[in-house]
Amino acid sequence: MSVAALSIILLVLLFLFLGAGLWVAFALLGVGIAAMALFTEAPLGLVMATTMWGHSNSWALAALPLFIWMGEILFRSRLSEDMFTGLSPWMNRLPGQLLHVNVFACGIFAAVSGSSAATAATIGKLSIPELARRGYPEKLVIGTLAGSATLGLLIPPSIILIVYGVATEQSIARLFVAGVLPGVLLVGLFVGYVVIWALLNRSQLPTEDIAATFREKLKRARRLVPVVLLIGGVIGSIYAGIASPTDAAAVGVVLALLLSWQSGSLTRQSFTEGLMGATITSCMIAFILAGASFLTVAMGFTGIPRILAEWIGSLNLSTFTLLAALTIFFVIMGCFLDGISVVVLTASVIMPMVLEAGIDPLWFGIFLVIVVEMSQITPPVGFNLFVLQSLTGRDILTVAKAALPFFFLMVLALVLIVLFPSIVTFLPEQM
Repeated sequence: MSVAALSIILLVLLFLFLGAGLWVAFALLGVGIAAMALFTEAPLGLVMATTMWGHSNSWALAALPLFIWMGEILFRSRLSEDMFTGLSPWMNRLPGQLLHVNVFACGIFAAVSGSSAATAATIGKLSIPELARRGYPEKLVIGTLAGSATLGLLIPPSIILIVYGVATEQSIARLFVAGVLPGVLLVGLFVGYVVIWALLNRSQLPTEDIAATFREKLKRARRLVPVVLLIGGVIGSIYAGIASPTDAAAVGVVLALLLSWQSGSLTRQSFTEGLMGATITSCMIAFILAGASFLTVAMGFTGIPRILAEWIGSLNLSTFTLLAALTIFFVIMGCFLDGISVVVLTASVIMPMVLEAGIDPLWFGIFLVIVVEMSQITPPVGFNLFVLQSLTGRDILTVAKAALPFFFLMVLALVLIVLFPSIVTFLPEQM
């Protein structure tokens, strides 16, 4: 059987499994079993057992549940309220005023939660009613939240960067540091868009005077100090080489517990709920990774990735053409699968092509995460859209339309990191 026919059969089988509502992990395992059983002579049971155990028994994965737990603890604390209070007095001079609180609060919370959906839910619960009460246009309130919440996938500690690092055997510490400048770039683009929109549409914004003395601004900003120290401690220790991502995650959990206790929001119930939430999410991701690792090995036995890589190489595509094609492919995949599933599902097939084209896998990891961010705000399976739909009561298309300008800003960010790769590579090279 030709490789093309085999690829089509396995792809159809995958979509049948997913369309039937099968868990992603089981769908990946099912396709891997079919590929091994029908198209190779390898010992199926032995390969499946050793592969799944080998990829589950990884020290790098220990950082995953710890960072998720840190986010769960802070999700249940007064952090979002403190951020809104601490940031709002500093935004009154910028055109757009409190709309910028959405962008900066999401950027800060993304750096401690690592989750896009958690960022949208936490900041949205506080800012949507407050900004609606003050008369800010709903479209821009939803748009800034939808776009800025995706920073949870990029600004470290990012759950998806850990998954990419494990799936492609890249340094998680270097990936974390590589995500910092692109994250700052996206925040800058979002702020710039809000400023330009506010200058062009002054009549649609409330004319409020949020006057505050410099002393009062500093007093309110004190509420930001604990979380800034937490972010600095986690990222700084990794960048300086003092701690591995796993060590930094453990320190982050302890600091998050102290921060939650100090704010008075740490109770037996919140502690238990946070621990259970982290356990459930970690098990789901680990199960998906185990299924994906087996599928990767199964694909290796069939020879599909190698032949596809050779075929792509024979087309003599330019790097830009290949990246454009991969961007479209990942956005389409993201319309039907969550970001983590997209990464683990495609790593085995895509990485040989990427390496064949001479693309730095570290740089490609950040490129891929930005594309996956874009898929978080594209229907029908944009998770940020679902979160904001539940918070606002609006239909999914209204929310998606509000998020559209921020989708194009992410496309602009992609273009910039392609033209100027040092945006991604500069900080890792200094480590």
